[in-house]
Amino acid sequence: MKAKTKIQDFVGDSNVLSSTSPNTARRKLIQTIGSASILSLIDPMVKAGAWAAGSDAPEKTDVKVSFIALTDCSSVVMANHLGLDKKYGVKIIPTKEASWAAIRDKLVNGENDMSHILYGLIYGLQMGIGGQQKDMSVLMSLNNNGQAITLSKALYQKGVTDGTSLKALMDKEKRDYTFAQTFPTGTHAMWLYYWLANYGINPFKDAKIITVPPPQMVANMRSGNMDGYCVGEPWNARAIIDGIGFTATTTQAIWQDHPEKALGTTSDFAKKYPNTCRAVTAAILEAGKYIDASTSNKHTTAEVVSAPSFVNTDVSVIQDRMMGRYSNGIGKTWDDPHAMTFYNNGLATFPYLSDGMWFMTQHKRWGLLKEHPDYLAVAKKVNNIAIYKDAATASKTPLPKSDMRSSKLFDGVVWNGSNPAAYADSFKIKA
Repeated sequence: MKAKTKIQDFVGDSNVLSSTSPNTARRKLIQTIGSASILSLIDPMVKAGAWAAGSDAPEKTDVKVSFIALTDCSSVVMANHLGLDKKYGVKIIPTKEASWAAIRDKLVNGENDMSHILYGLIYGLQMGIGGQQKDMSVLMSLNNNGQAITLSKALYQKGVTDGTSLKALMDKEKRDYTFAQTFPTGTHAMWLYYWLANYGINPFKDAKIITVPPPQMVANMRSGNMDGYCVGEPWNARAIIDGIGFTATTTQAIWQDHPEKALGTTSDFAKKYPNTCRAVTAAILEAGKYIDASTSNKHTTAEVVSAPSFVNTDVSVIQDRMMGRYSNGIGKTWDDPHAMTFYNNGLATFPYLSDGMWFMTQHKRWGLLKEHPDYLAVAKKVNNIAIYKDAATASKTPLPKSDMRSSKLFDGVVWNGSNPAAYADSFKIKA
């Protein structure tokens, strides 16, 4: 009998949870099952849905989650597409925005409830840089890896294939070299700056840095407005297909399994609607698990998110790099074992404190922060590990052993969060 039991038999249809008071729901449960424990009667596969009942019911059931047209919005889109949000008593409403500035503004002013958002943007808002100060909350990491740095074919024709040859050309042919990132405090800015600096190029002294929304990168390179950019997929692959650029490096080559986008909201929203935050996080966790589970699931995901209402590009442009099939556009092809991941047994989704701290060290390195903050205290305030752990329990997502992690970046430097101020000050090239 258990195998046939549905959560709706006990808690009602999730679409009407918002109009059912906790007391009414509790009385119906008692009438239905007497003194028995509801969780003991529910099939384990749907037990997570019990979070949608009684006092744990989502306070807000229709949730606008904004996103940018990037492949790594996929778990947000698929949580709704697969109906996983309904399982937890919410309706995720994916809401497309044109730029990270629009994402920021509509999240802060409450027009949107949550967002697929640059990890560093959240911390910038928390610290009052890249926007007016606002207490923020990271509910989960949405993905690791899957971004890249694209350089123009014009540079390639002058012998540039990587960072070393780029530096040599910039030293030889003096002119204004322009590179684009997607938001001043965001992840793409930090990957671009870190990569340039590793080859002796100071992004603020030796180059001109501009901000361009992700979907507009290819058009701006085509028109000659930039020499290179850092952005998420599929806009690096698109530049290769269009014959205007090549991939100089992937971001997973800079930092294997690096943090990238987060599910972000304001601290006020997280405090007012904790059950809603838990429900949405759990649904997106399950969506990420679905995407990572098989090649077939990734193909289905690519088909869904390629639609005009989401990423708005050809399926193949999304699919190849999602599968880890890479071509750099100048003769090299490879299968990347560290392509974009949305779950990785919970390792790609946990909001590690050290991840948030790293972005602040780079903000300090490049002069966006004038003084060292209390790195750990800020990360504990922003990364909502308590809500994440509840969502992980509901979705049966494994938890890591620690709230911190250690990584070695491509320059050989280890980051583990143990001494963030010294780490931020240790770089030879900085503001």
